[in-house]
Amino acid sequence: MRDPGTVYLKNSCEQFRHIKQRAEAAIEQLNEEEFHWVPNEQSNSVSVLLQHISGNMHSRWVDFLTADGEKDYRDRDAEFINQFCSKKELMERWESGWSLLFQTLEGLSPGLLLQEVTIRKERLTIMEAIQRELAHLHNHLGQILYIGKQLKGSEWKTLSIPKGQSRSFIPAAIKNKAGEEQSDSTS
Repeated sequence: MRDPGTVYLKNSCEQFRHIKQRAEAAIEQLNEEEFHWVPNEQSNSVSVLLQHISGNMHSRWVDFLTADGEKDYRDRDAEFINQFCSKKELMERWESGWSLLFQTLEGLSPGLLLQEVTIRKERLTIMEAIQRELAHLHNHLGQILYIGKQLKGSEWKTLSIPKGQSRSFIPAAIKNKAGEEQSDSTS
């Protein structure tokens, strides 16, 4: 029987990799100008989202087990001010943040999942902290995808099932099984 904690950690890493891959596939479609485009004063550009995500990961995952996840050196407010860094530079920061996250998660043992850590002086189990980060990054992934789709319009290369093509993405095994069930019911 598989250990639930091991399954949880493996699945969490897979989810984080999926978020990273989809965000990078979206970012790759944007040129430098689009990368820095801001929809309005109250919104963020993809570049600002990357500044924030990178800052968040560097704060959360350095000394994850022993220090508050909101580090004294972090200036969260500055993460939301466009620093006009190049796409290349921000992608390097992005990679560094993800490396910290994966290094930390891959170093955790399942027995630690109910141990508590601190984020902004709030006590959370490690499992809760992981869930919180997954939710946070999924939120920003959605923003990145929405901005990319808005900017690229018909040039956008979809990262999921294209509109109107769901049936063609149903795995063959499911189609075959459904076909067998229909022929059984008509016999």
